[in-house]
Amino acid sequence: MSSSNHTRQLFGLTVRQNAHTDMRRLRREAGEPSLHGNKFWKSSCLTMDYLKKHPLKPGARVLDLGCGWGLGGIFCAKRFGARVTGLDADPSVFPFVHYHAQLNGVSVETWRCRYERVSSDDLSRFDAVIGTDICFWDKLEAPLYNLTRRALKAGVGRILLADPGRSPFRRLAERAEEKLGAEYREWEVRQPMKASGCLMIAGETGARG
Repeated sequence: MSSSNHTRQLFGLTVRQNAHTDMRRLRREAGEPSLHGNKFWKSSCLTMDYLKKHPLKPGARVLDLGCGWGLGGIFCAKRFGARVTGLDADPSVFPFVHYHAQLNGVSVETWRCRYERVSSDDLSRFDAVIGTDICFWDKLEAPLYNLTRRALKAGVGRILLADPGRSPFRRLAERAEEKLGAEYREWEVRQPMKASGCLMIAGETGARG
């Protein structure tokens, strides 16, 4: 991991830090994101490391839930040629998504929506759903469980959620493991950045990984 000029290199991605001139400019233009989409979250490393070891099929259609800066989806686009849609309830994060996508030579679609409004028909258009650091409040557990259930019924091949290990996420993962056949495991990354936490992997494709 390099940090020269407020820039990191992570899993083949170039990532700007908050102190970078461009990030400060985007905050002035777009305003501060209101739902915690205001920085790079270390759990993104868990998502990228898992997918590096258990890759998606080339050209997979990926929905990045609560995308924030969209780095998990951008990783999928760059490494697997995935067609990525970044979903977030806060549209002020989208300039950061498009900035990092362009910086890394890919493009990402964006979609303003809340989890509970993502329908089965919407989900049927995706091969994989990912999400990082998105179950940080108790009230998010039920919408994300229900979305996971809808995604499985809609035929999504893999749902992969990552978190540093907050209580709401652990409850979500335990419930999905018991009721939906999901896999719930601890995960740790040492390079290029130290990060540890939990993964929830659901779907036939994910379970075989």
